[in-house]
Amino acid sequence: MKRLPFTPLVLSALAVLFLAAAPAAAQQDMTHVPTEAFKKLTRPPAAFAHDAHNEKAGLADCTACHHGEKDGKRDQASDTAGIPCADCHTVAAQPGKTPLERAYHRQCMDCHLTQKKGPVTCGDCHKPAAK
Repeated sequence: MKRLPFTPLVLSALAVLFLAAAPAAAQQDMTHVPTEAFKKLTRPPAAFAHDAHNEKAGLADCTACHHGEKDGKRDQASDTAGIPCADCHTVAAQPGKTPLERAYHRQCMDCHLTQKKGPVTCGDCHKPAAK
């Protein structure tokens, strides 16, 4: 049987499609802001149903939250969807970088305050798990 010359191209295209869909699938199941990077939590993880939140808020552009960085400044043109926040924002403060907890708080609360919608107090987001 003769092998088609474009098989590697087709397989590469399928791999790219799969890898692009994986982050979206992972976020569908998100119910809380990821806290794995923190050694010890002082509050319960913040409730956050990714897809339900974005639908209710009318957010279709991933870069509204998943921003990149260029020359030490936030870059809204760079889409980092699928990359954990902790990959760029460390728990301990680094020179010139926003620490992870502050990045979460600024991302969420600044938007809620600007839009005049959504929770802005600790207990509104950090709720104990239902028993």
